[in-house]
Amino acid sequence: MYRNILFIAVLAIVSCKDSAKQAQDVSSDNAMAEMTVPERLAAAHGFDHWADVSEITFTFNVDRDTMHFERGWIWNVRENRVTRIMQGDTLSYLRSEVDSTLTQADGNFINDKYWFLAPYQWVWDQKNIQWEMEGGATAPISGETMDKFTIVYGDSGGYTPGDAYDFYIGADSLVAEWVFRRGNQPEPGLVTTWEGYEEHGGLKLSTMHQNQEGFKLYFTGVSVK
Repeated sequence: MYRNILFIAVLAIVSCKDSAKQAQDVSSDNAMAEMTVPERLAAAHGFDHWADVSEITFTFNVDRDTMHFERGWIWNVRENRVTRIMQGDTLSYLRSEVDSTLTQADGNFINDKYWFLAPYQWVWDQKNIQWEMEGGATAPISGETMDKFTIVYGDSGGYTPGDAYDFYIGADSLVAEWVFRRGNQPEPGLVTTWEGYEEHGGLKLSTMHQNQEGFKLYFTGVSVK
């Protein structure tokens, strides 16, 4: 009889654990269902860990033909202080204090940060974008069938208003390729891959973008605190 009581007790414990897990799974599914598409895709890229980031460092590199260009950044996220290191010179500024003398540098930062953190920008920019998801689209480089997530920026605000981007999403919910379309024109301005994913502090970051025309844009010196 003692064995029967023990067996029943063990069953009760296992049942409670299963019920708790099922409740947790349902809660997680409900949370995902309540997310917008930009939020869900950003989460696949580790956006939930962004709240833990205090500083991120990266170097933006471009190779084309025999030309090499690079620009380093340190972004103190808590203070929103940006430091640019380029050609031996260092410039540091608060983004809340950008004036006409800093517009070019800040525009460079926004450009490089977008290449690096575009999936997070979808969340940060939600109030200024229109988006749509299309299934069964043909990716421009690989020719594979993927979901296409298109965003179009508003006609005002920012450094490049009205621009559009087509992000081709792989089976793992990560961006695999993208198309930039200036001013939402139908013709592509630039097409590249999204590859070389690395994980830093839970963030899933693409460090390599290239195309068949020999253009290569990549990130080195990546550090997340």
